[in-house]
Amino acid sequence: MKISFIGAGSMAEAIIAGLIEKNICRGQDIFVTNREDREKLGQLERRYGIQSTYDMEGLIKNADMVIFAVKPKDADSALQKIQPYIQSDTFFISVMAGISIAFMEEKLKVPCAVARAMPNTSASVGKSATAVAFNQYASVNQRELAATVFSSIGITAVVEENKLDAITALSGSGPAYIYYVVEAMEQSAREIGLDSNMAKELILQTLAGAAEMLGTSDCPASELRKAVTSPGGTTEAGIKILQKNNVEDAFIQCIKAAAEQSKRLGQIHDSKHLV
Repeated sequence: MKISFIGAGSMAEAIIAGLIEKNICRGQDIFVTNREDREKLGQLERRYGIQSTYDMEGLIKNADMVIFAVKPKDADSALQKIQPYIQSDTFFISVMAGISIAFMEEKLKVPCAVARAMPNTSASVGKSATAVAFNQYASVNQRELAATVFSSIGITAVVEENKLDAITALSGSGPAYIYYVVEAMEQSAREIGLDSNMAKELILQTLAGAAEMLGTSDCPASELRKAVTSPGGTTEAGIKILQKNNVEDAFIQCIKAAAEQSKRLGQIHDSKHLV
Protein backbone atom coordinates (compact mmCIF):
# COMPACT_ATOMS: atom_id res chain seq x y z
CA MET A 1 0.00 0.00 0.00
CA LYS A 2 1.33 3.42 -1.00
CA ILE A 3 0.30 6.50 0.99
CA SER A 4 1.51 9.94 -0.05
CA PHE A 5 1.55 13.13 2.01
CA ILE A 6 1.49 16.64 0.63
CA GLY A 7 2.68 18.70 3.58
CA ALA A 8 5.10 17.57 6.26
CA GLY A 9 3.95 19.38 9.40
CA SER A 10 3.00 18.05 12.82
CA MET A 11 -0.29 16.48 11.71
CA ALA A 12 1.33 14.66 8.79
CA GLU A 13 4.05 13.39 11.09
CA ALA A 14 1.52 12.20 13.68
CA ILE A 15 -0.31 10.17 11.03
CA ILE A 16 2.95 8.76 9.66
CA ALA A 17 4.02 7.69 13.14
CA GLY A 18 0.65 6.00 13.72
CA LEU A 19 0.75 4.14 10.41
CA ILE A 20 4.18 2.72 11.15
CA GLU A 21 3.58 1.97 14.82
CA LYS A 22 0.37 0.06 14.04
CA ASN A 23 2.01 -1.75 11.09
CA ILE A 24 -0.59 -0.40 8.67
CA CYS A 25 2.00 0.74 6.15
CA ARG A 26 5.75 0.22 5.78
CA GLY A 27 7.99 3.26 5.91
CA GLN A 28 9.30 2.56 2.41
CA ASP A 29 5.74 2.81 1.07
CA ILE A 30 5.07 6.23 2.59
CA PHE A 31 6.01 9.24 0.46
CA VAL A 32 6.04 12.85 1.62
CA THR A 33 6.67 16.27 0.14
CA ASN A 34 6.46 19.91 1.20
CA ARG A 35 6.88 23.28 -0.41
CA GLU A 36 10.63 23.75 0.12
CA ASP A 37 11.80 22.56 3.55
CA ARG A 38 14.27 19.82 2.58
CA GLU A 39 15.67 19.68 6.11
CA LYS A 40 12.26 18.71 7.51
CA LEU A 41 11.87 16.00 4.87
CA GLY A 42 15.30 14.66 5.75
CA GLN A 43 14.34 14.48 9.42
CA LEU A 44 11.22 12.47 8.59
CA GLU A 45 13.19 10.13 6.36
CA ARG A 46 15.70 9.38 9.11
CA ARG A 47 13.10 9.12 11.86
CA TYR A 48 10.59 6.87 10.09
CA GLY A 49 12.40 5.33 7.12
CA ILE A 50 9.98 6.95 4.66
CA GLN A 51 10.70 8.45 1.24
CA SER A 52 10.59 12.13 0.30
CA THR A 53 10.28 13.63 -3.15
CA TYR A 54 9.53 16.80 -5.07
CA ASP A 55 8.34 14.79 -8.07
CA MET A 56 4.60 15.43 -7.91
CA GLU A 57 3.77 12.93 -10.63
CA GLY A 58 5.70 10.15 -8.88
CA LEU A 59 4.20 11.10 -5.55
CA ILE A 60 0.62 10.69 -6.76
CA LYS A 61 1.02 7.87 -9.28
CA ASN A 62 -0.30 4.53 -7.94
CA ALA A 63 -0.94 5.99 -4.48
CA ASP A 64 -3.75 4.26 -2.59
CA MET A 65 -4.31 7.50 -0.68
CA VAL A 66 -3.06 11.07 -0.99
CA ILE A 67 -3.25 12.98 2.30
CA PHE A 68 -3.32 16.75 1.84
CA ALA A 69 -1.89 18.40 4.96
CA VAL A 70 -0.85 21.91 3.96
CA LYS A 71 -1.92 25.12 5.67
CA PRO A 72 -5.34 26.34 4.47
CA LYS A 73 -3.81 29.54 3.08
CA ASP A 74 -1.60 27.43 0.80
CA ALA A 75 -4.38 25.14 -0.40
CA ASP A 76 -5.09 26.87 -3.70
CA SER A 77 -1.50 26.93 -4.96
CA ALA A 78 -0.77 23.39 -3.75
CA LEU A 79 -3.87 21.99 -5.44
CA GLN A 80 -2.96 23.70 -8.70
CA LYS A 81 0.51 22.15 -8.53
CA ILE A 82 -0.76 18.58 -8.23
CA GLN A 83 -3.87 18.89 -10.42
CA PRO A 84 -2.20 17.70 -13.67
CA TYR A 85 -1.39 14.35 -12.04
CA ILE A 86 -4.77 13.56 -10.49
CA GLN A 87 -6.54 10.54 -12.02
CA SER A 88 -10.07 9.23 -11.66
CA ASP A 89 -8.83 6.51 -9.27
CA THR A 90 -7.01 8.95 -6.96
CA PHE A 91 -8.21 8.93 -3.35
CA PHE A 92 -7.63 12.41 -1.96
CA ILE A 93 -8.07 13.25 1.74
CA SER A 94 -7.66 16.72 3.23
CA VAL A 95 -6.92 17.32 6.91
CA MET A 96 -7.30 21.09 6.55
CA ALA A 97 -9.93 22.97 8.54
CA GLY A 98 -12.46 25.05 6.63
CA ILE A 99 -11.69 23.84 3.09
CA SER A 100 -14.80 22.28 1.57
CA ILE A 101 -15.02 19.16 -0.55
CA ALA A 102 -16.64 21.29 -3.29
CA PHE A 103 -13.62 23.60 -3.34
CA MET A 104 -11.21 20.67 -3.68
CA GLU A 105 -13.31 19.01 -6.38
CA GLU A 106 -13.36 22.25 -8.36
CA LYS A 107 -9.58 22.64 -8.13
CA LEU A 108 -8.74 18.99 -8.84
CA LYS A 109 -10.99 19.09 -11.93
CA VAL A 110 -11.17 15.27 -12.13
CA PRO A 111 -14.12 13.28 -10.71
CA CYS A 112 -12.36 11.26 -8.01
CA ALA A 113 -12.82 10.21 -4.39
CA VAL A 114 -12.36 13.20 -2.07
CA ALA A 115 -12.68 13.24 1.71
CA ARG A 116 -12.24 15.70 4.54
CA ALA A 117 -10.87 14.53 7.87
CA MET A 118 -10.74 16.51 11.08
CA PRO A 119 -8.20 15.05 13.52
CA ASN A 120 -6.98 16.94 16.58
CA THR A 121 -3.51 17.50 18.01
CA SER A 122 -3.83 14.48 20.30
CA ALA A 123 -3.02 12.50 17.15
CA SER A 124 0.62 12.94 18.15
CA VAL A 125 0.05 10.57 21.09
CA GLY A 126 -2.40 8.28 19.30
CA LYS A 127 -5.47 9.74 21.01
CA SER A 128 -7.14 11.81 18.30
CA ALA A 129 -10.89 11.96 17.83
CA THR A 130 -11.20 12.16 14.02
CA ALA A 131 -14.30 12.78 11.93
CA VAL A 132 -14.28 11.96 8.20
CA ALA A 133 -16.68 13.02 5.43
CA PHE A 134 -16.65 11.60 1.88
CA ASN A 135 -17.89 12.71 -1.51
CA GLN A 136 -20.04 10.51 -3.76
CA TYR A 137 -17.08 8.96 -5.59
CA ALA A 138 -15.53 7.29 -2.52
CA SER A 139 -15.86 3.50 -2.75
CA VAL A 140 -16.53 1.15 0.14
CA ASN A 141 -12.88 0.04 0.07
CA GLN A 142 -11.66 3.64 0.14
CA ARG A 143 -13.93 4.45 3.07
CA GLU A 144 -12.60 1.42 4.93
CA LEU A 145 -9.02 2.43 4.15
CA ALA A 146 -9.64 5.91 5.56
CA ALA A 147 -11.09 4.41 8.74
CA THR A 148 -8.04 2.16 9.08
CA VAL A 149 -5.57 5.02 8.56
CA PHE A 150 -7.18 7.44 10.99
CA SER A 151 -7.86 4.76 13.56
CA SER A 152 -4.07 4.44 13.80
CA ILE A 153 -4.05 7.80 15.62
CA GLY A 154 -7.19 7.38 17.76
CA ILE A 155 -10.89 6.88 17.12
CA THR A 156 -12.72 7.67 13.89
CA ALA A 157 -16.32 8.59 13.05
CA VAL A 158 -17.88 8.98 9.59
CA VAL A 159 -20.13 12.05 9.32
CA GLU A 160 -21.85 14.24 6.77
CA GLU A 161 -19.72 17.20 5.71
CA ASN A 162 -22.19 19.70 7.16
CA LYS A 163 -21.33 18.37 10.64
CA LEU A 164 -17.60 19.09 10.33
CA ASP A 165 -17.79 22.71 11.53
CA ALA A 166 -19.46 21.52 14.73
CA ILE A 167 -16.94 18.70 15.14
CA THR A 168 -14.06 21.11 14.52
CA ALA A 169 -15.38 23.22 17.40
CA LEU A 170 -16.00 20.27 19.72
CA SER A 171 -13.13 17.83 19.25
CA GLY A 172 -10.83 19.64 16.82
CA SER A 173 -10.40 22.58 19.19
CA GLY A 174 -11.36 20.51 22.24
CA PRO A 175 -7.84 19.82 23.55
CA ALA A 176 -7.25 23.58 23.90
CA TYR A 177 -10.31 23.91 26.13
CA ILE A 178 -9.00 21.17 28.42
CA TYR A 179 -5.56 22.80 28.52
CA TYR A 180 -7.28 26.05 29.50
CA VAL A 181 -8.97 24.30 32.42
CA VAL A 182 -5.64 22.75 33.45
CA GLU A 183 -4.00 26.20 33.38
CA ALA A 184 -6.64 27.42 35.82
CA MET A 185 -6.20 24.36 38.05
CA GLU A 186 -2.43 24.86 38.10
CA GLN A 187 -2.84 28.53 39.01
CA SER A 188 -5.26 27.67 41.81
CA ALA A 189 -2.81 25.06 43.12
CA ARG A 190 -0.10 27.70 43.39
CA GLU A 191 -2.44 30.08 45.18
CA ILE A 192 -3.40 27.49 47.80
CA GLY A 193 0.23 26.60 48.43
CA LEU A 194 0.83 23.37 46.52
CA ASP A 195 4.12 22.47 44.86
CA SER A 196 3.76 22.91 41.09
CA ASN A 197 5.26 19.54 40.14
CA MET A 198 3.11 17.65 42.60
CA ALA A 199 0.03 19.63 41.53
CA LYS A 200 0.63 18.81 37.86
CA GLU A 201 0.92 15.10 38.64
CA LEU A 202 -2.30 15.19 40.66
CA ILE A 203 -4.17 17.13 37.96
CA LEU A 204 -3.08 14.75 35.20
CA GLN A 205 -4.11 11.69 37.18
CA THR A 206 -7.42 13.34 38.04
CA LEU A 207 -8.12 14.02 34.35
CA ALA A 208 -7.08 10.49 33.34
CA GLY A 209 -9.27 8.98 36.06
CA ALA A 210 -12.27 11.10 35.14
CA ALA A 211 -11.87 10.22 31.46
CA GLU A 212 -11.67 6.53 32.34
CA MET A 213 -14.80 6.78 34.48
CA LEU A 214 -16.69 8.52 31.67
CA GLY A 215 -15.57 5.88 29.21
CA THR A 216 -16.40 2.83 31.32
CA SER A 217 -19.43 3.88 33.34
CA ASP A 218 -23.00 3.63 32.10
CA CYS A 219 -23.81 6.83 34.02
CA PRO A 220 -23.89 10.20 32.22
CA ALA A 221 -21.47 12.93 33.28
CA SER A 222 -24.19 14.65 35.32
CA GLU A 223 -24.73 11.55 37.45
CA LEU A 224 -21.01 10.99 37.98
CA ARG A 225 -20.69 14.61 39.09
CA LYS A 226 -23.59 14.27 41.53
CA ALA A 227 -22.04 11.11 42.97
CA VAL A 228 -18.94 13.11 43.96
CA THR A 229 -20.91 16.11 45.23
CA SER A 230 -21.97 15.46 48.83
CA PRO A 231 -24.41 17.99 50.37
CA GLY A 232 -22.45 20.56 52.34
CA GLY A 233 -19.13 19.09 51.19
CA THR A 234 -16.04 20.52 49.54
CA THR A 235 -17.05 19.60 45.99
CA GLU A 236 -20.42 21.27 46.39
CA ALA A 237 -18.69 24.45 47.56
CA GLY A 238 -16.55 24.46 44.43
CA ILE A 239 -19.41 23.62 42.07
CA LYS A 240 -21.47 26.48 43.48
CA ILE A 241 -18.73 28.92 42.45
CA LEU A 242 -18.67 27.48 38.92
CA GLN A 243 -22.45 27.82 38.73
CA LYS A 244 -22.36 31.35 40.12
CA ASN A 245 -19.89 32.33 37.38
CA ASN A 246 -21.90 30.63 34.61
CA VAL A 247 -19.02 28.35 33.63
CA GLU A 248 -21.34 25.84 31.94
CA ASP A 249 -22.84 28.55 29.74
CA ALA A 250 -19.36 29.91 28.98
CA PHE A 251 -18.27 26.51 27.65
CA ILE A 252 -21.43 26.19 25.57
CA GLN A 253 -20.90 29.64 24.06
CA CYS A 254 -17.22 28.85 23.52
CA ILE A 255 -17.98 25.80 21.38
CA LYS A 256 -20.79 27.56 19.49
CA ALA A 257 -18.44 30.47 18.68
CA ALA A 258 -15.76 28.09 17.42
CA ALA A 259 -18.30 26.31 15.20
CA GLU A 260 -19.48 29.63 13.73
CA GLN A 261 -15.89 30.70 13.08
CA SER A 262 -15.12 27.42 11.31
CA LYS A 263 -18.18 27.91 9.11
CA ARG A 264 -17.26 31.53 8.47
CA LEU A 265 -13.67 30.71 7.49
CA GLY A 266 -14.86 28.10 5.01
CA GLN A 267 -17.32 30.51 3.43
CA ILE A 268 -14.67 33.22 3.13
CA HIS A 269 -12.18 30.82 1.55
CA ASP A 270 -14.69 29.40 -0.93
CA SER A 271 -15.99 32.83 -1.94
CA LYS A 272 -12.46 34.02 -2.68
CA HIS A 273 -11.39 31.02 -4.72
CA LEU A 274 -14.47 29.41 -6.27
CA VAL A 275 -14.67 31.73 -9.28
